[in-house]
This record gives sequence, structure tokens and C-alpha cells, in this order.
Amino acid sequence: MLEEEPIYAPFFGSMGASVAMILSSLGAVYGTLKSGTAISAAGTVRPDLVMKSLIPVVMSGIVAIYGLVEAILIANSIFSSAEGYTLYTGFLHFGAGLTVGLSGMGSGYAIGLVGEAGVRYSVQQPNLFVAIILMLIFAEVLGLYGLIIGLILTTKV
Repeated sequence: MLEEEPIYAPFFGSMGASVAMILSSLGAVYGTLKSGTAISAAGTVRPDLVMKSLIPVVMSGIVAIYGLVEAILIANSIFSSAEGYTLYTGFLHFGAGLTVGLSGMGSGYAIGLVGEAGVRYSVQQPNLFVAIILMLIFAEVLGLYGLIIGLILTTKV
């Protein structure tokens, strides 16, 4: 005879969806904040480079989208424990949310730091622009790695 699943099993899935969205958004906010202030400061000296300098802000926004995608996937697969939502599934969803959220937060932090320094220094030395873009791509891909692992965990049910 199968045991009935605990009533709190969907709580962990809900927390996974929440954590994915909240933490990845915090990373995106930090990346936008740091890069945006540098763009504003650089725009007073070289207003012609402002549009070119928006790349870190866009990349920070993409990190938040990773969290949104994972949160939607988790939220759409949560149902009551009476309908068969197991504690195992709840823990998988919680782990997936933590994976995406924490990697998104780290990625946003890295984008913010590289973006701020990159915008400031590329105003002084335009030849640094390509190297800065490469560093931003490597910072962004950390969030993508978290999303991939989160998707694997979400579909493991």
C-alpha cells in the first residue's frame, strides 16, 4: 500500500519557483545598477558611446528571464499532494529553483562588475570593447548553465 504524500509537498515546489525568480531578479538588478551608473557617468564625457554601452544592461535583463522561465515551468507543474504531487518532486523543483536563482544572482553580479569597469575603461580606450564583450559573455553563460541544470531537474519528474 502506498503512503499518502504529505500536504506540505507543494510548498517546496512553490519555494523553488519563488527562489528562481527572486534571486535571478536580484542578480539582474545588481547588474543593471552597476552598469547603468557607469553608463550615466560615461555619457557625460562621451554621449556617442551610450547606446554601445547598453550591452551589460541587456545581458542583465536576460538573467532575469532565465529565472522567469524556470519559475513558470515549476509553477505550471505544481498541484496538490492529494493529486499525486510527491515530496520528491517538490524537492526537485526546489533544487531547480535554487540552481537557477543562485547561478543567476552570481551571473548578474559578475555582469555588473565587468559592465561597470568595462564601460568606464572603454570610454578611455575603445580598443578594450571586444575584450569586455567576451568577458560579459562568459559571465552571462554562468546563468545559462544554471538554467540548463534547472531544466534537467524540472523534467526529471
